[in-house]
Amino acid sequence: MQVSSLNEVKIYSLSAGRSLPEWLSDRKKRALQKKDVDVRRRIELIQDFEMPTVSTKIKVSRDGQYIMAVGTYKPRVRCYDTYQLSQKFERCLDSEVVTFEILSDDYSKIVFLECGRFVEFHSQHGHYYKTRIPKFGRDFSYHYPSCDLYFVGASSEVYRLNLEQGRFLNSLQTDASESNVCDINPVHFLFAMGTAEGKVECWDPRTRNRVGLLDCALSSVTADTEIDSLPSISALKFDGALNMAVGTSTGQGKIFTSMEPEYDINDVCLYPNSGMLMTANEAPKMNIYYIPVLGPAPKWCSFLDNLTEELEENPESTVYDDYKFVTRKDLENLGLAHLIGSSLLRAYMHGFFMDIRLYHKAKMMANPFAYEEYRREKIRQKIEETRAQRVQLKKLPKVNKELALKLIEEEGEEQQVTRKRKQKNLPSLLKDDRFKVMFENPDFQVDEQSEEFRLLNPLVSKISEKRKRKLKILEELEAQEQEDEEEPEGKASDAESSESSDDEKGWVEEVRKQRKLLRQEEKVKRQERFKEDQQTLLKPQFFEIKEGEEFRSFKDSAKKQKLMKKTLGDRLKLEEKLGTLNVSDTTVGSKQATFKLKKSEQQKKQQEAEKQHRQERKALRRSASHLKSKRGRGRRFH
Repeated sequence: MQVSSLNEVKIYSLSAGRSLPEWLSDRKKRALQKKDVDVRRRIELIQDFEMPTVSTKIKVSRDGQYIMAVGTYKPRVRCYDTYQLSQKFERCLDSEVVTFEILSDDYSKIVFLECGRFVEFHSQHGHYYKTRIPKFGRDFSYHYPSCDLYFVGASSEVYRLNLEQGRFLNSLQTDASESNVCDINPVHFLFAMGTAEGKVECWDPRTRNRVGLLDCALSSVTADTEIDSLPSISALKFDGALNMAVGTSTGQGKIFTSMEPEYDINDVCLYPNSGMLMTANEAPKMNIYYIPVLGPAPKWCSFLDNLTEELEENPESTVYDDYKFVTRKDLENLGLAHLIGSSLLRAYMHGFFMDIRLYHKAKMMANPFAYEEYRREKIRQKIEETRAQRVQLKKLPKVNKELALKLIEEEGEEQQVTRKRKQKNLPSLLKDDRFKVMFENPDFQVDEQSEEFRLLNPLVSKISEKRKRKLKILEELEAQEQEDEEEPEGKASDAESSESSDDEKGWVEEVRKQRKLLRQEEKVKRQERFKEDQQTLLKPQFFEIKEGEEFRSFKDSAKKQKLMKKTLGDRLKLEEKLGTLNVSDTTVGSKQATFKLKKSEQQKKQQEAEKQHRQERKALRRSASHLKSKRGRGRRFH
């Protein structure tokens, strides 16, 4: 298995296995397989995963069980079953395949677009139907709701073939001279096509109208770009409902990682929901790559995750183990420049491959003290490892020093674990700007004597004592550093060596001990409060009663008694006439509340009208004093 890395992204080549040089004869390869266990154990993920000459396209069925590939010569299609890890069937075709599409969930319905303008349909048993399109096609997509095939190619039209009716429908007329690729969104089924002019046209299949146009060539044109060499759209793929990836013929875009196979790549297929890549090449063998950063391994080869983890723990060289790559300058330094052109050196790129045993012998002769240098380097590494175990001088903050020291220790332990498991280090709490106030502001100082802290951290006493001793050592080292210019080497504390491994056993006892101490402290506090209460003298306090509004009722008692003898109607009339309302409460003392009634505007107008009416009647009234009654006088009626 070859391992390559670019931009810190590891790529595992599963089809290569442990690579062997091509110039070796078959006899030597068989000899290596007999004596070398690693060569025999190289990975062959899918049996016979290759074509006779060249592979052009490769795709995966929607259920993920079948992998289909087409190639030459003779034009053929091969289907591989991932459950059996072997080839299921092979069919030969009349023309070379430009591209193909799997319409069903499995391999039962396939459509091939061939180079002779032919469209060939295959069912589960084999060849089903064959037709032609007016112009040479380059790509096509299947629209599931309407059961239409959309073909793009060397024409401005997009041909539509309805598979339910079995006939061609009206074409879509575009503004492009030619189209290279197309795709249909799996969510809202928007049809998009990439043109030779570097534009992406989006069409709505329901209305058969263009709904959007994206010019990708303008954003990728530079000052040095010629007018005749404008980038065209060479790849197009939807990712969800709103995202779309566009590739140009000039290869512009930010590089995530790259693979450099020995032969040119014709097609790349990503296994769904995984980090596995399969490529069709200008060679018989189809390559399989596994990139853990993109996703996990598929279910049918889940052992790759464990295998790659073991390889990361024990890294191996990606160069041939039995051969050493050297440049011309290296040969001159070793004194082997005269071997250029002989059978002992194999030219490769900008250098040569030579036998690893010959390289070691030549190096020993050229530099006899190489072993001493190697020994000194090993000793230096051992010393550095022992220094890392000592107490290192670190600048601690002014607030929460013990918490900072705890975080530093935990960070060191996590780094050791992540080195073993090859995981990414999480950001440190000390370096995070969101928590820097906790180590600067004294208001955030942790109170270790509080009840909550002592109960939530039952073993904090032991650890805090150990950490306090370590803090004391660090403070002494800081003071000594200020006096001396040279940094002293720290000594390992005795607390680290005497740390017991039975912390879990003493957890319950420590909790009980802390609870007992808290009860004793509470008892002492209660006794102190009781003594303070006994010493406190309760002095009598006198209050002076002053005469106010609430005592007026005592002076008007006679008037009040006279008023109480009247009826309720008379009292209300009297209070309404006076404009006040008195409410007295005899249950609590002799309190009285007086309310002044506010008259409304209507009442005021009515009172004014009554007053004016009385004045008018008084002015018109005549005296009746001149009328005298005559008694005894009367009339008799007969």
